[in-house]
Parts: sequence; structure tokens; C-alpha cells
Amino acid sequence: MNADFILALNEIEKEKGISKEIIFDALKKALEKSYEKNFGDRANVVVDIDETSGLISVNSLLTIVDEVEDPLTEILLERAQDMNPSLGIGDVIRKEVTPKDFGRIAAQTARNIVIQKIKDAERDVIYNEFVTREKEMITGHVQRIERNNVYVNMGKTEGVLQPSEQVPGERIVPNQRIKLFISEVRNSPKGAQIILSRANPGLVVRLFETEVPEIAEGIVEIFSIAREAGSRTKIAVFSRDPNVDPVGACVGFKGQRVKAIVDELGGEKIDIIVWDKDIHTFIANSLSPSKVSQVVIKEKDKDKTALVVVPDDQLSLAIGKEGQNARLAAKLTNWKIDIKGESFVDESDLIEISLPVEELDADLDENFELDDLDALDLDEEIEDILEEDALESTEEDLEREDAEADLDLEIQDIIEESDEDDTEEEE
Repeated sequence: MNADFILALNEIEKEKGISKEIIFDALKKALEKSYEKNFGDRANVVVDIDETSGLISVNSLLTIVDEVEDPLTEILLERAQDMNPSLGIGDVIRKEVTPKDFGRIAAQTARNIVIQKIKDAERDVIYNEFVTREKEMITGHVQRIERNNVYVNMGKTEGVLQPSEQVPGERIVPNQRIKLFISEVRNSPKGAQIILSRANPGLVVRLFETEVPEIAEGIVEIFSIAREAGSRTKIAVFSRDPNVDPVGACVGFKGQRVKAIVDELGGEKIDIIVWDKDIHTFIANSLSPSKVSQVVIKEKDKDKTALVVVPDDQLSLAIGKEGQNARLAAKLTNWKIDIKGESFVDESDLIEISLPVEELDADLDENFELDDLDALDLDEEIEDILEEDALESTEEDLEREDAEADLDLEIQDIIEESDEDDTEEEE
């Protein structure tokens, strides 16, 4: 190596952010192993590199003894004192043993070390960049599809959309531009592995944050979400400002905001639910668009079971196709929900346990975390918003539930009308 190599290392340090010291340390260790392999397996050597000139020297470390048993690691006292009279038994002396053709080995080793360190540094840069973007939404181009895995170009690297993270029935083609959720970033020997998702509920959350300024600003907040990708999503929201309607903010003028999200999700239905500190009202709201007559709390500890009474003609709507509406409501509220028609309920079913209810906490920022989306474990959050006195659903509560159910139906009508208008314009 020579001064040109040192200049090249200086450029690499500036452009790639790889310290020269790291390269020199790795190079020294590699050359020491190379010498031991090619010129003496048992030799105890150290490699020195002049960081200014690039000159390399190999020095054997020899222990001074009275009688030499291993010439590769030991030296007689007399010979050692010829080099340095102050040395004694047990001291270690350095003796240069640089082979004549060692420069060729050093050059090749240096080249390999530098290439490897550059690759490692680039992998670290990509990993460090994307690990901070975990749980965020990105837009990428579909690069290729192999064995049902979709590989997405993300600029410096590519992410993978595995079959388990894809929406059932959604068609994805190469060169398509799509929005994805970064569900996980792994650091592997081959570099950063970026696991993308179209099915994660976090994608819906990020879409609402993008389309609804009130959510981005923190005026309207998302309390919980339940999703069956490709079919239906329920999302519970509340407003910190009494003058801002959380559902209206999410729907937008003529349904434009929610329609943009529905279009991005390929027509997936979205129910926007008003979260309420009264669990009776919240459970009733969660079964939208069906009307609820009464909510009876049966268990509040581990089981957390509620009986929901609905008009007989609303029973199938409350349960939903294949039980989907009830299933999503249970996930949204984190309560087990038993639904019965009014004619199937007797007086013993309507006996309710005492359930305390608390005023809305001043800070609900921790109620909803994207990290907990899969489990939707909201036990602590719900317990935090419960107080000592029991509240029962009043006629006023029921009227509000009816109004909210009607509003959900109106939202769907708006979206359908907008779709029809778009179709007529295209024609």
C-alpha cells in the first residue's frame, strides 16, 4: 500500500462515514491471520501500518528465554541483548519479519476489507434510517412479485409484502404505486429486512392522519380500531374540542375524506364510531349501524361481558354477515358482547352489576398505541376511564345512539352517491 491508498481511505471516510481507524483495525487483524496462515501457523505476530505513508510491517513477538524450545515464539537472551542490552529473561522483543512478497497479500486483503466495510456501513445506514420509520406509512413502487411475495422499491432498498400481510382478493401488479405500512424492520447479515403490510390496522390509522387535519393536529384522536382487511373496519374516535364533531371531521365535506381512504383500501367499508366514556354508550355505538335498545354489563373483570338488547328486526344487522359486525365491535371495545332480540330477553337477563364510570381523563394520548394494534389490549385504558357511580342508558342516550346510527347510514349513502357521480362523469 502507499499514500494513494491513504487518500482513498480519506475519501471513503467523508462519503461513506466509515472511520479510517475501523478499517485499519480490521486490516491489521486480517493481515495477522494471513501471515500466520501462510508463513507460520504458530507465529505470534503483530502488523503495524503507518497511517501517513501506508507502509506495512510485520513484527514477531518473541519471549526472551535461557533456552529456546520454540524458535517461532522464543529468543535467546544473548541474541536479544545484542539488539537491546537492557532486556532480560521474560521480556518480549519485537523482531521484523515482513516477507518480501507480503505487499501483494496486503493489497488484496486491504481491498477485500474496504469493500466489506463499505457494504456493512451501507447496510447500517439503511437499517438506521428505516428502523426509525417503523409503524409509519410509505408510498412505494411494486418492483416484482415472486412466490406470492411482493417486493417494493423504496429508494435505497426494497421492502417485502408477504402473503400474510396482503389484503385477501386485492390485485397487485408490477410498477403499481401503493401505500404500505412498515410493520417491522429487521437487521440481518444480508442487510435491513423491511416487512411491509397492507392488512395491518395501522395503515388505516395513518391514512386517517393523512386525510384528516384534525387528527394530525390532535384535536380529534383515535381511541381504538378493529379491522378485517379487505372487508370492514371499525374505528372509534373522540374530540378534545366540544365544537368539533369527530365523525364529521373524519367524513369530510360530502364524504370526500373517508372516500379517499375507502378508495385507497379498494372499497373496504369503514364505520366511524364515537368513543364515549360511558361503556354502555360506547358498546352501543360500536354496533352501528344497528339500533340498540339497552346494554347490560354482566362481568367487568377478566371476562368483561356485556349483554346488548336490540329490536328483533335489528338482530341480524347487529350481528352482521357471518357475525362480522359483532366480532369487530368486540375487538373495538375489548368486551365480549352477547346480542339478543327484545323478545328473547327475560327479566333475569337485565340484572346488571355495578359499573363505575369516570370523567374523560385530561390526557388520553396513551389510550391508543400502534404497537398494540394486533392484540388490541385496551384493558388498562378502559379501566382508567371508569369511576365509582353506575350510570344507566337514558332515553336521551338512546336517541343519540339512533341519531349516530342514522349518521353512519348517511355517510355510506354519501360515498355511494359520490361513486355514482364519478361514474357518470367518466361516461
